[in-house]
Amino acid sequence: QVQLVESGGGLVQAGDSLRLSCAASGRTFSTYTMGWFRQAPGKEREFVASINWSGSTTDYADSVKGRFTISRDNAKNTLYLQMNSLKPEDTAVYYCAARRLPVIATTPRDYNYWGQGTQVTVSS
Repeated sequence: QVQLVESGGGLVQAGDSLRLSCAASGRTFSTYTMGWFRQAPGKEREFVASINWSGSTTDYADSVKGRFTISRDNAKNTLYLQMNSLKPEDTAVYYCAARRLPVIATTPRDYNYWGQGTQVTVSS
């Protein structure tokens, strides 16, 4: 089992950057596929990005391609999401998630463990 704690959210202006972090407990972080999801008020949770255990394979939602970068540091048990050129429509609670299977997935039901979320608000 793994416990996840997100940090790094905040209030920024359109065009600014933020880096989210997700600290994982346990010694098996490097074996998990990891993902970032977000949920805006009144909307379903949606996929943002995913990364395999080694960091060699990533996937992104079309809405964030070219602006967001997912990465991980297995030595530090930490997942990151670098968000550049932020837009008001990026406003949401951002969640990190861990998946036991070694294949990238883009739907929430495919992930086994979730953090509590961190709020990102982008003003226009």
